[in-house]
Amino acid sequence: MRIAVVGATGMVGEVMLKVLAERNFPVTELIPVASEKSVGKLIEFKGKSYAVVGMQTAVDMKADIALFSAGGETSLEWAPKFAAAGTTVIDNSSAWRMDPTKKLIVPEINASSLTKDDKIIANPNCSTIQMVLVLAPLHKKYNIKRVIVSTYQSITGTGVKAVQQLENEYAGVQGEMAYKYPIHRNAIPQCDSFEENGYTKEEMKLVRETQKILDDRTIAVTATAVRVPIVGGHSEAVNVEFSNDFVVSDIQNILHHTDGVVVQDNNDTYTYPMPMYAQGKDDVFVGRIRRDESQANTLNMWIVADNLRKGAATNTIQIAEYLIAAKFV
Repeated sequence: MRIAVVGATGMVGEVMLKVLAERNFPVTELIPVASEKSVGKLIEFKGKSYAVVGMQTAVDMKADIALFSAGGETSLEWAPKFAAAGTTVIDNSSAWRMDPTKKLIVPEINASSLTKDDKIIANPNCSTIQMVLVLAPLHKKYNIKRVIVSTYQSITGTGVKAVQQLENEYAGVQGEMAYKYPIHRNAIPQCDSFEENGYTKEEMKLVRETQKILDDRTIAVTATAVRVPIVGGHSEAVNVEFSNDFVVSDIQNILHHTDGVVVQDNNDTYTYPMPMYAQGKDDVFVGRIRRDESQANTLNMWIVADNLRKGAATNTIQIAEYLIAAKFV
C-alpha cells in the first residue's frame, strides 16, 4: 500500500504520520509530500527516513491513497491530478466538503456510502466531526429539530504560527501574530474569516456540514465559534432540541454504546470531559448531559475531542482503513 501524505511537514501531517504508525496502517511505501521549499527534507517513519518530494513527483509516483492536509487551494489544484492518476484522495481541507459530487465522511456514521468510484473524499471540519459523532445516534432515535453550539477551540486548529504566538506571549516575547489580538489570557470570538451573513466560515461549516453528514437539511443549526488559549483540543457546549421526548439515562446509554464516543458524566465525582485529558486520544468525550429545563424535548451536552486527531488525522486514516477493508483500493 503506497501512501502519500500531502502536507507531511505541517502540524496535521505530522500527526497523520504518528497515527499511521500507531495504528499499524499497512504502509509498504511512504511518500511524504510538501511545498518546494521542503523538498529533500528527511521525514522519519517507523525507523526509516523518507525524502520529501514535490507535488508533481508525487502524482507521477501513483500512490494508492493520498492523505491531503495542505490547504484548500492546494487541494483544489492537485487532488484532481492525483485522482486522474488513479490515486484515491482523502482531503482534510474545506475544498471539497460541500461539493455535491463528493462524499463528506465520518466513518462511524456514513462510511457505508463510499464506493470504489469515489476518488476524492472529503474529511469534515474538526469541530463538526466531534459534534456529529454524538448527534448521529440521537438523531436516529429522537429526530433533531435544532442545534445551538458554542465552541471553545484550540489554537492548534490555526496551526504552528498560533502555537508560537501563545508561547511568545507566555514568555513576554514580541513575535509574529497569528491572530489580530493576543490569545494569552483571552478568548477571541472569531474562528476563520467572516461571511456576508455575519457568521464566520467556521460557524457556517458547523451548519452546512452537519446537515450533509446527517443527510437531513431540515436540521436547524446555529453556531458561535471562539478561539481560546488551549492546546489539547476543541470543546463544545451543545444544545439540542428533538421532535420526541427523552429520558436522560437513555441518552447516556445510547452514547455509551456509540463507537468512538466515551461518556464522562458523573457530577458526584466531578467527572466531565476536558481538553487536557482528550489530548492525544482518538475518542470523542461527552458529559454534562442534562435536560434543558427552559424548553420541551431539549438537551444540553459538553463535547470535547483532540482536534488534530479525531478532528483531522485519525478520521482521515479511518476513512483509508475502511477503503482498504472494502477493497476499494
